[in-house]
Amino acid sequence: MYGLRDILKYHRFVYILKFLLKRIMEKVLVCGGAGYIGSVLCGFLLDEGKQVTCLDNLTFGPQSLLHLADREGFRFMFGDVRDKSVLERVVKDQDVIIPLAAIVGAPQCNLNPVDAVLTNRDSVINLNSIRSSNQKFIYATTNSGYGTTSGETFCTEETPLNPISLYGRTKSDAEKAVLDSGKDVITLRLATVFGMSPRMRTDLLVNNFVMHAINEGYLVIYEGGFKRNYAHVTDISRCFAHCIEHFDAMKNRPYNVGLDEANLSKMELAEKIKEHVPKLDIISREVGSDVDRRNYIVSNARIAKEGFRCIFDLDFGIAEMIKGYGLMFGKEVARQ
Repeated sequence: MYGLRDILKYHRFVYILKFLLKRIMEKVLVCGGAGYIGSVLCGFLLDEGKQVTCLDNLTFGPQSLLHLADREGFRFMFGDVRDKSVLERVVKDQDVIIPLAAIVGAPQCNLNPVDAVLTNRDSVINLNSIRSSNQKFIYATTNSGYGTTSGETFCTEETPLNPISLYGRTKSDAEKAVLDSGKDVITLRLATVFGMSPRMRTDLLVNNFVMHAINEGYLVIYEGGFKRNYAHVTDISRCFAHCIEHFDAMKNRPYNVGLDEANLSKMELAEKIKEHVPKLDIISREVGSDVDRRNYIVSNARIAKEGFRCIFDLDFGIAEMIKGYGLMFGKEVARQ
């Protein structure tokens, strides 16, 4: 039988243990943590035993973070990365800084060009200038910076960047600035991301194709031979965790991050989705063009040498999204 004194001793021990654990747990700042990647990454890092601070202006609301509200070690700070004074307050005491806040995609950047430059480029440069040299900095850019190529030769990290949109230029400029800054940094050139997220994006190519496949039953493909690489959102979170753990060995280099077996054309992607939605009608249009002219295949060999590979394939992501969209749109879509 335990008395009151024993219970108090136990609770005091638990309190001290939690205090000590917090002192040794890495503190990670995720700017834009309420976004498509960030809302998955924050939960993943908490599972990895990190303390996570999410900085976000909640442009799309708080719903994507509600699943983290009761998590030990999670802290939310409302703020805008365009405000340098906000960055100065939140950066101190962090061990790792991951800037994800961005105006994403060519159409949105074209609608808001000034904000695109301030958010995608200048805020990253400001974060890098504010942080100390011993804080780990892992910057996610995009492999869309490779622009339009023949689609036959693999782009490596040594391939010259040739972004064809304001979005690509702002991200590529920010990458160059942090790599040239003299401070240790890792940059990740992410493939086109797919998969379910608390802050779902239906404009990303795989996500968009699956949505139209199950809702309309057909896809209209322009310039179906254009290729690109793909990666699941959970693999992107895994990659950030890998970079945190192996920062000293990987620092000061860019890395392509994508599925090795998913350098696919748009038509090949549509055919892959048809394996899951057999009644899908794929319509190829020879007349007309896609506003997104990117065309490239990517080598992920450099990051593989550092011990990281993507493991969630397109079949996994497509099946996941069929279920997820069924929930979102109130429909049951059964794989035949």
